[in-house]
Amino acid sequence: MIHFEFKPSFKKSLNSLPKKDKNAIKESCAQLIEVLSGKSLLRKGLGLKQLRKDWWEIRKGLKQRILFRWRNNEIDFVLAGNHDQIKRFLKKI
Repeated sequence: MIHFEFKPSFKKSLNSLPKKDKNAIKESCAQLIEVLSGKSLLRKGLGLKQLRKDWWEIRKGLKQRILFRWRNNEIDFVLAGNHDQIKRFLKKI
């Protein structure tokens, strides 16, 4: 069974987004959780990509991206934002 955690950095980044974007991000996270839990297949329009060894992103369209760390059976949602914000974050680690 996979354990999912929303880090404080994710919650903070989510709070800075407009309500419309927040809802889309939350929906994307819910879809990913369903996929990784084996309850559904990856839906068209939800991109899943490995960026580095443990670092992955999902994206819905061109603007909204969600960065998460996937280690063994643990997934930590770390950041919600655009391409540039994700890129800046990854440069720091």
